[in-house]
Amino acid sequence: MKRILFFVVAFVFLAGGAAFADELKVGAKASDWSFKDADDKAFTMESWAGKVLLVTYVDPDESDLNEHFTDAMKKAKDDGILKDETYKGIGIADCDATWKPNVAIRAIAGRKAKKYNTVILFDYDASVRKAWGLGKDTSNVILLDKNRVCRYIFKGKVPIDQVATVVKLAADLQKE
Repeated sequence: MKRILFFVVAFVFLAGGAAFADELKVGAKASDWSFKDADDKAFTMESWAGKVLLVTYVDPDESDLNEHFTDAMKKAKDDGILKDETYKGIGIADCDATWKPNVAIRAIAGRKAKKYNTVILFDYDASVRKAWGLGKDTSNVILLDKNRVCRYIFKGKVPIDQVATVVKLAADLQKE
């Protein structure tokens, strides 16, 4: 009986460890993906090759959680600190994390895309959340350098005291 219990515990431990083996961390290269926007146009990270990429991966129920952060990034762009030639911020809706129907998700995304003049994509089966080990039922902020190496990641509400630091990091990464 002890032997069976040992194997069950070992299996659960190893299986749990394997689930986090691919979790995206600072310094790791992000795996690629392919998603479509509301116009059914497909995008991958390669769509913005050579640019610093800010990915906001969010449960549509939490679409306003990091608005303070997104507003700061937009202001930096409006002020010329972040440049279209070297920086792109996008959103990916975690459609699997919500009860909302896709038509409602598309409406929310449309308003955000217009407000921030950006692209919002739709992950219907949570493939990025699973591949990158992101938080469910929340907002995730991921800053990738031009080589798609993760330079910042936060799951949940970005603390106010980190916002300016991330803006500066994005600005500095443009120069690399």
